[in-house]
Formats: sequence, C-alpha cells, structure tokens
Amino acid sequence: MAGVTHVVLVTWNGTEGLAAQADALAREHLPRIDGVESVRSGPSVSTEGHEGGFDWMLVVRFRDRAALDGYLPHPEHQPVSAHIRAGSERVVVFDVED
Repeated sequence: MAGVTHVVLVTWNGTEGLAAQADALAREHLPRIDGVESVRSGPSVSTEGHEGGFDWMLVVRFRDRAALDGYLPHPEHQPVSAHIRAGSERVVVFDVED
C-alpha cells in the first residue's frame, strides 16, 4: 500500500499573521486525523527565489490513499481548510503517491 503526500501552496491576501495562524491550526488539528503520519508547514526558506508568488506551504503525509480520502471531509480538517479559503488569494493542491 502506497503512502500519499499532500502539498498545499498558498498566496495569502496580505493580511498580517495568516501564515502563523495556519501553522498553529495545522499543528493543532491535522495530527488528530487517523492516517496522518506527519504535518509540516511554513514559509519558504529557499534562496533560489522560485516560489512563484506563493507565501506558504503545507505538507501532510498520509498512510495511504484511504487516509487522504478520509481527511478531506474530516471535522479536524475543516478549521484549517476554512482558514486557508478565507485568507488566500491563490491555492494549489498537489497529491503524489509514494
């Protein structure tokens, strides 16, 4: 069974503190979801400058595809998703199987 890595790239609407709030929400809520193996988030620290205008990234590692499927409607996912939707100008989601 293959694991899945879920990547979310966000451009915030410019309101101060949205990224820090997203980090806190992700750390609080997402590890509570069955099948979530790890959660990482934050702004880019790259010196290459190829972020394409994105300000923040969330990476969630799942045990398998079924865990990803259960994550999307899960109540613990909703506060994170709602915060991103409310404060973002642009969002890209990319999932890959290992």
